[in-house]
Amino acid sequence: MVVLFLLLVLIALVLGIVGVTANGLGYLLVIGIAVLVAALALVAVRWSRRSGSRPVR
Repeated sequence: MVVLFLLLVLIALVLGIVGVTANGLGYLLVIGIAVLVAALALVAVRWSRRSGSRPVR
């Protein structure tokens, strides 16, 4: 799970950097932001599921 999140964040960073630096490739920045939002949503869903399944001691 952590590896997938870090991989998605790395991909988002690379796409964002390429989108900002390369002339005419601004859509890569948008795709990078979308990948970052998807990674954060994935972590949020996993975190909310995990917190509800633990028994209280």
